Amino acid sequence: MNDSVDKLVIFLAKRDGIDKVVKTFQYVSKLVNWHVEATHPHISKRFKQWEVASGLSRKAFRTGRFLTGFNLLRRNPGSTLSLRLLAVLANSGEMVYFFFDHFLWLARIGTIDANLAKKMSFISAFGESVGYIFFIIADFILLKEGLKAETKLRSSNQNSPQEDKGIQKIRTDRIMRLMAVAANLADLFIAVAEIEPNPFCNHIVTLGISGLVSAWAGWYRNWPS
Repeated sequence: MNDSVDKLVIFLAKRDGIDKVVKTFQYVSKLVNWHVEATHPHISKRFKQWEVASGLSRKAFRTGRFLTGFNLLRRNPGSTLSLRLLAVLANSGEMVYFFFDHFLWLARIGTIDANLAKKMSFISAFGESVGYIFFIIADFILLKEGLKAETKLRSSNQNSPQEDKGIQKIRTDRIMRLMAVAANLADLFIAVAEIEPNPFCNHIVTLGISGLVSAWAGWYRNWPS
């Protein structure tokens, strides 16, 4: 499968794939809206509408997503006790995020009381933050283990095809984990802006860049090899 169109079709068929595309739309439109707000208010309004529509669309795409974390804990929570504990904490936070995000979506579109939106947003963002923190810790532990495994393979001095394959596998895993850390850290900034508003996290440039870093790291991780 070397054809780029084939890969794009597969990428867009994934829930995570289309989510990253729409997330790119959401945060590009946020930055453009901020940039032209003072000089071209009519254009700014259009990009604001695009941003809002993209955000609501992403929430619709995530319907039932909280079950992913639950299923992961059922099937493969981790190889060690510490990783299993981190997986429980991380996925529990993520499940809270995705579950209450359903109610935030319904409040935003007017299906349930719109006054619930702020509360649902806080609970969702809090769960999201907890999840990201523990996902990042777990990824750093696994990155450290990968470095140790690579050093051990290199010290064997066998120079065999199996050794080269093992090193390449470790390096690929390392890149994917670094992308995951970048995405989770960027999304953590966005979640903190909701939980504890502050001038840095709530600045449009911070939110816009964080959203794009997360989206493009997700593109890389989900793009078919």
